[in-house]
Parts: sequence; C-alpha cells; structure tokens
Amino acid sequence: MRWLLLLALVVRAAPAAGTAADVARAIRENGFDRDECYRVRDITIFKDDLKIYLTDGHLIFSQPVAGHRIAAVFAADVEGGEGEVILLPPNRAERTSLASFINSPNLDEHFRVALFLFTGAEYDAIMSQLPHNAANRKDPDAAGGMVEAWTPALRGLAASFQTRVALDLLGGTAGRPGLFAALFDNARLGRFDIIYDPYSPEQIVAGQVLVRGDSTYFNTWTSFQARRSRRSPPPPAADVVLSDYRIQATLNPDLSLDCVTRVKVKPVVDGATAVTFEIAPQMAVSAATIDGRDAEVLQRDALRANIGRGGNDLFLVIPPEPLHAGREYEFELRHSGKVILDAGDRVFYVTARGNWYPGHNLQFARYDLQFRYPVDLDLVAAGDVVEDRTEGDWRITRRRTAATIRFAAFNLGNYKHARLERAGFVVDVCANRSLERALQPRPQEVVNVPVPGPSRRPTQVPMMVPPQPPPHSPIERLQDLAADVASSLEFMVSRFGPPALPHIAVSPIPGTFGQGFPGLIYLSTLAYLKDAPSSEAGPAQSAKIYLEDVLQAHEVAHQWWGNRVTASFYRDSWLMEALANTSALLYIEKRMGAHSAETMLDTYRGLLLEKAPNGQTVESAGPVVFGPRLDSSLAPTAYRTITYGKGSWIMQMLRRRMGDQRFLSLLAEAIRRYDHRDISTEEFRQLAAEFMPPRSEDPRLETFFEQWVYGTGIPNLKLAWSVKGQAPALRLTGTVTQSEVDENFNALVPVEIQIARGQTVTEWVRTGGEPAHFTVSLKQPPVKVSLDPHYAVLRRL
Repeated sequence: MRWLLLLALVVRAAPAAGTAADVARAIRENGFDRDECYRVRDITIFKDDLKIYLTDGHLIFSQPVAGHRIAAVFAADVEGGEGEVILLPPNRAERTSLASFINSPNLDEHFRVALFLFTGAEYDAIMSQLPHNAANRKDPDAAGGMVEAWTPALRGLAASFQTRVALDLLGGTAGRPGLFAALFDNARLGRFDIIYDPYSPEQIVAGQVLVRGDSTYFNTWTSFQARRSRRSPPPPAADVVLSDYRIQATLNPDLSLDCVTRVKVKPVVDGATAVTFEIAPQMAVSAATIDGRDAEVLQRDALRANIGRGGNDLFLVIPPEPLHAGREYEFELRHSGKVILDAGDRVFYVTARGNWYPGHNLQFARYDLQFRYPVDLDLVAAGDVVEDRTEGDWRITRRRTAATIRFAAFNLGNYKHARLERAGFVVDVCANRSLERALQPRPQEVVNVPVPGPSRRPTQVPMMVPPQPPPHSPIERLQDLAADVASSLEFMVSRFGPPALPHIAVSPIPGTFGQGFPGLIYLSTLAYLKDAPSSEAGPAQSAKIYLEDVLQAHEVAHQWWGNRVTASFYRDSWLMEALANTSALLYIEKRMGAHSAETMLDTYRGLLLEKAPNGQTVESAGPVVFGPRLDSSLAPTAYRTITYGKGSWIMQMLRRRMGDQRFLSLLAEAIRRYDHRDISTEEFRQLAAEFMPPRSEDPRLETFFEQWVYGTGIPNLKLAWSVKGQAPALRLTGTVTQSEVDENFNALVPVEIQIARGQTVTEWVRTGGEPAHFTVSLKQPPVKVSLDPHYAVLRRL
C-alpha cells in the first residue's frame, strides 16, 4: 500500500529539537513511562468514522519523543474490563469487502488489548477526560507488568512507522491532526490494524497481516475517506514540483549501482522543513545537498502497511533551513545498491526498473541520463542517445528524453539488435544472445507459462516442455518480433497519435511478464522463443496468442495508457491496464481476425470464474476499482485476474454498446483531453457518456458503472422465445432469465434476430431479479434468434 505512506508530502512548521536521526532513534527505542500509567474508565477516542471506547482497564503512555508522547497501550486487565472499537464503512462496496473478511458489514468488536501510535493531540485529549470520572486515577503499581509485556510490541510498531512518525515530529504537531495507528487484539479476529491519517487520500484503512504458506499478506478489509473529507474538497495532489532530472549512474562489474541524482525541486507551500522521496528498498541513500549545502537524510527500516507489497522505501530529506514556496532548489542525492541479478549466461534481471532513483509522486519531468558500465555489456534506456564513447574498460552512454515522462527505466545484457522505423518513430528490439539457465532444456521439466493476465504480475499455468528439441535461440525470432512490435506501434499511432517518446527500445527480461515504460519495453524472454506452446485448443492456444501477440502489443499500448495518460489514484489504475489490453485486442483482431480476440476474452472469463481459496469465484473478491487491494490471503491472484480480465471485458461491453466508430473516437479523445494528465474512473465514465448513441438506455452510463465497475457479479443468462401470428404480422416474444447473481444485479443484454437475406434486428433487454420479457414485431419468420452472439456481456456460458 505504497500510497498509504505518501501521506504528508512536505512537513511545515518549526523543526523539533535534534537531528532527524536522533528523532528516528528515539522512535525505535521508545519505551513506556511508569509514571504515566492510569486506571481508566469510559475514555473515548474518536476519529471521524472510527470510534474507540476504553470502558475499563489500565492505560500507559510512552516516553516523550521530541517533546511529544507518541504511543499508549490499553489493557482490560481488571474484572469486567474491556474495550470496544466501531467502524462503519460508508458505502456498499466497502461493507461487502469488510464482510468478506470478518463476516460482518460493520466492525464492532470488543478487545482486551490495544496498542496506539499517534502524532496528534491524543495524549492531551485523553488527559482532559480523566477528571470527568472519579474512577480515573494514576496507578504506577500496574506499570511493571505492562512495560515488560508491551515494550517489544511498541518498538516493533514504532519501527514500522518510523519515517512516517518522524515526518510529523520534525514539523511539530501542535494545532493539527496527525497519524493514528492502532493494533487490536481480539478473541474472534486475532490481531488487526486500523490506521487513520488525515493527509492520506483515503484516511481510514482497516486490515490484518496474515501468513499463508510462504506468503505474507496485508488483507485490506476496508479503506475509505473519513466523514469530514467526504464533505470537503480533496487536498492538493503534491506539495513540491519536480523537473529536470540529471542522473549519473555507474554500473560496477559486480552489478552494483552507484548513482548521483540531481533534480530541481520547487515547493508549493512555504516553510517546508522536510521533503519526502521514495526509492527501491535495495537502494541506500547516503547523502544529500540542497543548492550545494549539506542536508540530512532519513531512510526508514520497515513499513508495516507495505508488508508483502514489494513497495518503495519512503525517505526524508531535511534541508538546512526551511524552503520557500515558488523558489526552485537543486537537490543532489547520492544512492547505491544492487538492483541487478545475474540469471546466467550473461542474461540479467533488473529488479528496480522504475524506482532505482529517488522519485516523488510520479511527476512528469525531463531526464538527462548518463550510464557508465563495462564495455562488454549493452545498456538501453529511455531517451535519445546524445553521447556514446568508450574509455578503456568502460563504456559511457548519455541519453536525453525528447518529452517529459514520469519515470526512466534501463536494461542491460549481451544483445543483438533489430532496428525498424514506422510511422516516423524508431523501434529498437534487443534480444539476448543466449537463454537464462532457467529456460535451458532439462528432461521433462515443468515451466510456468503465462496465460492472459496482467503485464506486471501474470497468471501462471504449468505446461510440460519435452526434452527435445531444445529451445530455439532468442535471436532466431528477433526479426519477426521486431516486425510485430513495429506493426502494433504503427496501428496505435494511427489511432492515438505519437507515443510517449519517439524512440522505443524493446528488451528481454527473465520471467513471465512484461512492462511498458516510456521509451523502454520489457518483454518476457519467452516471447522471443519460436517454440512457445502451440496446442490447438484450451489454455495452450491462448498462451500462444498471449506470448506472440498480446504481450508485446499490450506493452506497446502503455506508451499511451500509463505514460501519456495516467491514473489519478490506485482505484483508477485498472483503467490503464484495461485500455492497454483493449488496444492490444483491437490490434490482434485487425491482424488475425475476431476469433483470436474472442479466444482471449473467453480465457479471461474462465479465469474470473475460477474458484479462489475461499471457495468463491475470483471475480467476487471485489470490484475492479479496488486495485492492489484485491490480492489477499482469500484470493491471491485476484488483482491481475480482475484488473486485466474484467477490465478488458468492461471495455468490450462499452464497445458493443457504442459501436466501433464511437468507441475508437472515445479512446482518441481520452488521449487528447488527458494528455500528460491523470484521469479518474468517474472522469472516464463522463467522457464515455459523450460517445453513447442517441436515445440510449442509461445514456450517462451510471447504471453500467455501478454494476460492472463498482460492483461484482457475473450472471448466468438463459433465453426462451417463440413466434406467433402470420406474416407480415408476426410477434416474437421472449424471456431472458438471470441467475448466479444477487437480486439487485442487472445487465443490458442484446438479443439478435436474424431474418432472411442477412438482415438482423437487435433488441436490448434489461435483466434483473425477475425474468425479463420482451416483444418484437416481425414481417418475416426469424432464421435464428441468439442471445449475445458478439461478446457484448460478460456472462457465464
């Protein structure tokens, strides 16, 4: 949940005493204050929708850090003692999500123990309540057991939120709300977390850390805007503006990376005393300067809310004096680490592809990149080459981007190149000269091959690979792959305009996934092999289409979706993947015919209807707007299946309602209107409504989005029909019956009536909890009556 920790992007106010390192150390090593232990009764902690009642027990506070008490433990260790926590999600989707984990749409649980971490005025608020009940009193005799039992838990939780807590303390907390994190111990649910942060886009998050097998999950039970935020406008997107990245990177022979990043930073607010950045966990930031003056760096150790997510490190840069709004500062950051792995036979895997250097909120900027690397390697990156030379055992390449981009990626290997130019743009496709060890032939080995799924985290399907013949060399398919990439680029340029950058490098990466960064595409090494699975039916057929056609076209499409138009929030990220996948399917349909695209849609349907470990269908894990939250211990692959599979079906259904011409115009207008801008799901709905045919049912697409985007369910639909009367006064009556979904589910379904000489009549029928009846007048008897013959509705077959 990386977004959860990009909370207060800039801290303002007078800094607390001591250096950031001192504050961080005090947070990690904090303990309880024996003189601040109380017997309490009827104490309340209210945070908008979150209500906590400390009915009867003991409460002990932590030692001060930078002048603030930042933690407390409540223990209901007296006869009849207990606490209660209540959290009521504000909408149906969040209540359904919560119920899937705790079997209740609202959280109302009693607890015996709770650990609180806070940077706001909680200490003062609790102390002000003590005089109102005579039972409240100091009780230092109870402190000993609490200190011994709960100090390790306090230090563990504080270390997890170290940078986030330091961020608040360095700017002072007087007069403003701060972070509030609570860890509860409950007899029914076990330990669970609730986090409230007024500076997060969604201020309230409740969930639980669980281990299933070898995997650790943070199950997000519910996440939403707090009551006061729902009533007020959202905060500014960022408090600083970045521009003009200049990065000098040295790739050492041991594959470690040493970098100096210079970037211009302009604060939006006045008096900033700390600025946040994020970077890959493998990279350590060792030093920073601002306009040539030394600045302090604080890089955290761990983040509780990031468990199992593989997210970035949040770190702080503390300037020597407060920064001024509107003034441009030169930040210089030194960082190093090992983000490249050797997969064998001079095949390499870059683990930190877009976060190997410090970033801040994925802003558009220009990049000037200089790489120094061993002369026997080849390195590709975003931008056009402006300098390329050798110095002894080193090769030095410098690149500049022709336009602003949100992040810059690189790749390296021992490559053979195929360079093509199409539609005025250059494609440079690179292939490894050898295979990584994992793909070299072994007797009757099982290799994981992706079927249609996400480009970033593809679905895995085991397939048997015979020992003979051995895999072809990756370079054997290089020219064909280059032609395919150039062809898909030309197709998309004709519909969407220029890509993010005029030069696009395509490079291999070990694994079963792809990624489309501006000017640089990573493709699975499996996509380079001529001996990819080629069975005639079933998963192997779709795997073949995916590897040879969908994957590269999908990543090419990300030059527009995700790199020219971007998602506003994690709830909108599905749009970028769905639009990229739909663009790929449009290309495949044009190149190979409708059957290939429909094969992919059928495969997505099958994956959505598969059973998750909780016994429910994967699709029921949550609506597509839940994004990364969909992955949980209940449904570990739900994110990729729903985002890519259901997302593609949503676009397919819109296409069938609009017609091809209107749908393609919608995509082109989305690029034009939101170029180098974020788009939200609601903005996309409003834009799509502009392209609905006249006199459409649901012209604003509100019902469609409520059902398919913000809801769940895949119906089973059955058609029954009959014809009465004599030509030319025939009456066709029919009924569409819906099942496998709740009674509130509804869908608009086409019934196609074929008449002689190829004529057709299409009747759109709105299904619901009761059978839907319709009548059509005909002059001739129908030749065929079909329910949804052209993939207009995601339904069970």
